Amino acid sequence: MNNPEYKEVITGSRRRQLLLPLMMILVGLVLNIGGRVVVEATGLMLYLDTVGTVLVAFLGGYVPGIAVALISTIINNFSDGVSIYYAPVSVLIAVITVFFSKKGYLKKIRFMILYIFVLGLIGGGLGGIITWYLHFIDQSVFSTGLVSFLYNLGLGEFPSWFASNYVFDLLDKAVTVIIVRILLYLIPRRLWSRFEFVGWKQEPITIPKEKKSGEKAKGRWTLNAKLMTVLVVFSVTIATICTSVCMMLFRNYSTEQHSYLAQGVAKMASDIVDGDRVNDFIDMGSAAEGYEETEKQLVNLYKNSQDVKYVYVYKIMSDGCHVVFDVDTEGLAGAEPGEVIPFDESFMVYLPSLLAGKRIDPVVSRDTYGWLLTYYEPIYDSSGSCVCYAGVDIDMSGLRTYESEFVFKAIMIFAGFIMLLFAVASWFARYHLVLPINAMSYAAGRFEYEDEFARKNNVEILSQLDISTDDEIERLYRAFLKTTEESTRFFEENNEKMEKIEAMQNSLILVLADMVENRDEGTGDHVRKTAAYVGITARKMKELGYYKDLMTDRFIRDCIRSAPLHDIGKISVSDVILNKPGRLNDMEFELMKEHTTAGKNVIEQVIAAMPEADYMEEAKNVAGYHHEKWDGSGYPEGLAGEDIPLSARIMAVADVFDALVSKRCYKDSFSYEKAMNIIKEEAGTHFDPLVADAFLKCEKEVTEVADRFAARENKKEED
Repeated sequence: MNNPEYKEVITGSRRRQLLLPLMMILVGLVLNIGGRVVVEATGLMLYLDTVGTVLVAFLGGYVPGIAVALISTIINNFSDGVSIYYAPVSVLIAVITVFFSKKGYLKKIRFMILYIFVLGLIGGGLGGIITWYLHFIDQSVFSTGLVSFLYNLGLGEFPSWFASNYVFDLLDKAVTVIIVRILLYLIPRRLWSRFEFVGWKQEPITIPKEKKSGEKAKGRWTLNAKLMTVLVVFSVTIATICTSVCMMLFRNYSTEQHSYLAQGVAKMASDIVDGDRVNDFIDMGSAAEGYEETEKQLVNLYKNSQDVKYVYVYKIMSDGCHVVFDVDTEGLAGAEPGEVIPFDESFMVYLPSLLAGKRIDPVVSRDTYGWLLTYYEPIYDSSGSCVCYAGVDIDMSGLRTYESEFVFKAIMIFAGFIMLLFAVASWFARYHLVLPINAMSYAAGRFEYEDEFARKNNVEILSQLDISTDDEIERLYRAFLKTTEESTRFFEENNEKMEKIEAMQNSLILVLADMVENRDEGTGDHVRKTAAYVGITARKMKELGYYKDLMTDRFIRDCIRSAPLHDIGKISVSDVILNKPGRLNDMEFELMKEHTTAGKNVIEQVIAAMPEADYMEEAKNVAGYHHEKWDGSGYPEGLAGEDIPLSARIMAVADVFDALVSKRCYKDSFSYEKAMNIIKEEAGTHFDPLVADAFLKCEKEVTEVADRFAARENKKEED
């Protein structure tokens, strides 16, 4: 992994993994824009503006597909000005395409048909709703075509429009999918994966499905889920704040513009009315000189002022508003001159100022006559006194519609870009965070420590990841790799030291055992031979499957290491008894039997002083119970069957065999054949039948060990 040439190849491939998807995005944009141009030029009853989106999403994934969808709507917006509001539709088409593609559904006809119907529902259904809501509908469509047919069936305007739009878009998406399938057929399948928009910052790794499903089953909240949750909350919060602020600014701006309009119209109305004749107008009405001409001018002013709901002239007095002029509006006749209109509750706070002839700021109210913005312009007589006010009411109810349209448009624009943000953030998190961390975690989970090769392989597994995110993740990876390398090196050094210590322990055990055995002048290499027989027998038992739950490699190793200590208790037996040339009498034999208990006690003292020497547990069993018999007639406790520790049962066979084939001061050696026959005959009485069987099946190996030690003894005698 440290090879510079290798790193150059990897770096080059990582550059190419971004270049092809970027080229594909350009191709997708050409297909989308080109399809729309062809439709407009030929007059086809299709759109064909999502061919590139579907193709790029299928090959490249979420980010390229959504990017093509958004960029296409932005480009189209320059020509028609409303395409940007359909960004969520195009983005959803890309998302659905990637979903169906990654699930493998597009390989089956029934899912392909379902896919086309879903695309039609998004394009024709959601797109139709957006068109309807934003009032982009030409009412002439209800007189021709499928819309007219459905409308005449009694479906109503919206259902007719929705159904017709869906059918039309379904045809468009079917043609789009056919075109994409043709394009895919022209691209060799082996090249499809190269167009996928990936951003590997490491050697690609595939985590087994069972590993992923196992993590999900435990209900873990993944890092990616956490990041997406934070991003969703943050994006929605920001979008809500931005939309709210924009709506507030829009409302303030609209109110300000309505105020300017009201002030302008009220000023023109005040210029029309002669302040010196106000009292005559109130008393005489239309009979007063100049009344009808003034009223006519006020009516014309009303008709030529957009969004103005009421125009009137009131003289404000303590008992109410005395009508001077009140222009008739559609559906509502104006009040007659001199009529007194009570004050609305919302104006009571301004009454002192109005009675004093002062100006007041525009007033927004929701009272008897609806949601209005009202402005009063003072009208003065020739002496400069305020005699009445020209009032103008601007209808504010349309502002609610404008605000809802504004919010809807903002949501449509935000939705498309937020979905792109999600896709990019998810892609970035996947390749820069989730996959590198998962790769390290998965690699660490595969670590093994059984032997030197496995430990070195751990370092190799980790180094092969080659994570290069150029940030904290890479530094974490390098630190992890360095720690693993140093731990492996330390483990090896420590293992070498432990092996030396273990060898020293074994040597000390043999020396100690030899010291004890050397007191018995006739035993020779008894401890070494019996240890060899124990190892041969135990390994054969494991091979045959005897006591497979107990016969582990560690158990076998402990049995072999413990075997030399089986007669350690003889240290407490008198030399006279040990070296007696003849058979022992009953009393002497009883004293001899105590070496088992003495040996057990000695090793228990060792265990108390060195509790970490776990193999001593088997040494205690071997020393204390190797003279027990399968039928319960042995000593020191008369244990029977499997109550006797397994290590002691193995030791019993090895001990007896060596005693039989070895020359003692009180007997000659038996032949191998006779010794083997004795072992066979006493299987099931003296010996564990399975242990005896395994021993007998190793006759060749056993006799080879015996011959080798016999040759050594002969050579010593000759020397």
